Formats: sequence, structure tokens, C-alpha cells
Amino acid sequence: MSATDYARNQILNYNFGSAAYSVPGTFHVGLSTTTISSSGSNATEPSGASYARVSVTNNKTNFTYAASGCLVNATEIAFAESTGSWGTIVDVGIWDHTSSGSVWYFTSLPTSKVIQDTTTVSFSASALSISMT
Repeated sequence: MSATDYARNQILNYNFGSAAYSVPGTFHVGLSTTTISSSGSNATEPSGASYARVSVTNNKTNFTYAASGCLVNATEIAFAESTGSWGTIVDVGIWDHTSSGSVWYFTSLPTSKVIQDTTTVSFSASALSISMT
């Protein structure tokens, strides 16, 4: 997963003399049927059919320590089973709020996934590699 412009700007501004930003205590993993841009825009999440972002506490139980500019999710991230179509998922993003908010990290799925009724989307531990690129 790449950092969005928003995330990089928050970190750079803080590291180079600007006011501190609030590190999210919880991140929210979401899916998108459109390609998320580096600005964090163009995310189109599914609506209805039991779709909701998955909340993940921002701690070292759920995310590894960074090495070589990268870290991974340390635990499985599983969405609720769909109760209808979510469309074709092409990207995954990490937001700072359960709904709306800013995208901090994003990536395209290796293969897009059509989500129909009774489908469970999950990312196993180490499936999401997060970096500052």
C-alpha cells in the first residue's frame, strides 16, 4: 500500500517544524470499486448489502514494526459477509474515520474481485504491505 499525499504531507510537515497531527488511534480498512488516486480521492465504496469499513486498532498487535520502510498487518482483517452485490472491487484503502475521513494508504488488488451475495472479503495477516512510497 502506498501513502497518499495527505499522509505524506502530515508526516513531513510534522517532521519539519509544523504542528503535530493526530495519529489515528483506529484505522478503517475499506474497499473501492474505482482506482483510488495518490491524492486519496476517487474512492467509491460499496453501499448497502452489509458493507462497512473494518476498524483496526492502531497498535503493534495489529501492525508490525516497520523494516526497510515497510510494515504489514499482523492480524487478519475480515469484512462482514455481504448480503448482496458490492460490485467489482479493485482497490483497498485505509481511512482515518469509519465513514468519510481521509485516505492514508491505498493499493490495487492483484486481481479485481466481484462481490456477490454471501461473500466474505478478508486479508490474511501480512497480506497488506504498507509503505511510505
